[in-house]
Amino acid sequence: MTKYLISFPSGAMVIPEGELPAVADAAHAVVAEAKAAGVWVFGGGIDESVPPVMVAGNGTVTEGTYPQTRQIEGGYTVLEVSSRGDALEWASKIAAACRCAQEVRAFQYDPQS
Repeated sequence: MTKYLISFPSGAMVIPEGELPAVADAAHAVVAEAKAAGVWVFGGGIDESVPPVMVAGNGTVTEGTYPQTRQIEGGYTVLEVSSRGDALEWASKIAAACRCAQEVRAFQYDPQS
């Protein structure tokens, strides 16, 4: 089984006024389906009102983040499925619910996780 990250940036999700409750219901239905299928690991949206910080090995905390990751925002789902094809099928369900395309990436295998 491989874990897959299925994600989208905030700007990709353009919802007409008044349709957010329907989108939320559809997204929650896909989450419930993934949980029932036993493939759900984790999911959620980045709280963009909380600024990121960097924590060094010595515990020093500084405002900001790596320059190349400054734009991490949006929604993320981690599923553990038996094939890339299965991950793409789930991504399609999420895309339909959230009304925007999803990016799919495989995590490297780690027997300890």
